[in-house]
Amino acid sequence: MESNTISHKEFLEATRHGKEMQTNNPMALAAYYNRKAKRVVVSLSTKVEVMFNPSDVQGLENAKPSQLEEIEITPSGFGLYFPELDEGINVLTLLEGTMGSRKWMAARLGAQGGKASTTAKASAARVNGALGGRPRKSVAR
Repeated sequence: MESNTISHKEFLEATRHGKEMQTNNPMALAAYYNRKAKRVVVSLSTKVEVMFNPSDVQGLENAKPSQLEEIEITPSGFGLYFPELDEGINVLTLLEGTMGSRKWMAARLGAQGGKASTTAKASAARVNGALGGRPRKSVAR
């Protein structure tokens, strides 16, 4: 049976590490949802405010405005928690531009790329169309 307790030494080390992180990294001091702009606004300890579109963040992408109104800041200042969604996001990864897992972000990027319309893409579509286009799906009997 594993113990969930930590030693006094581990506690002191974690506390030291936390204080070091707070000294060297921006922390969230306040956060709110701006309904008019449809953005979450975060005030940082560096006196900078950042805002982002919730639809660009994994876990918030389908949130209704009413679900974004309550935002809690974790005690460390490195997390934002949305109780109505039971979702949290890391402030530091948000500042790095990481809005979700690699798989989620790759899918979003692929969807955006598929919407692109370029001369080369239009030309390739015409060539493929001249060849008869996509084969028809066979109907299962």
